[in-house]
Amino acid sequence: MSSTEQPTCLEALIVHHTVDAVIYADTEGVIRLWNAAAEQIFGFAADDAVGASLDLIIPERLRDAHWRGYLAAVSSGKTRLGGRATKGLHKSGRPLYVEMSFSVVKDTTNHVIGSVAIARDVTERQLKAREALAG
Repeated sequence: MSSTEQPTCLEALIVHHTVDAVIYADTEGVIRLWNAAAEQIFGFAADDAVGASLDLIIPERLRDAHWRGYLAAVSSGKTRLGGRATKGLHKSGRPLYVEMSFSVVKDTTNHVIGSVAIARDVTERQLKAREALAG
């Protein structure tokens, strides 16, 4: 769904209007849902993100670790990390700091069908904290 289209069902409206990024990816790590906040935080329009790999927003040096964790979560049906601050990548190439929470998504038969991440941009806060530590 593009950012100009409005969803019609309640669940879709909630996701669309949530101020945090909501990103759903299938078991292969292909983005299938990307809300308006994800567009704002990461700089990619939904039309560009949906259908792309999660590598779109993961810095290259972190991808191996990401995929090990992602595939382990999809395989086991459990996430090791509920939420944490991590680095992300904006469309412009600039690094981001994002707080993310992760959940495995299962269908009605308890079969893993993907993963959802909720993300908030905390770049400014992280940079101020680093400046304060540096003195």
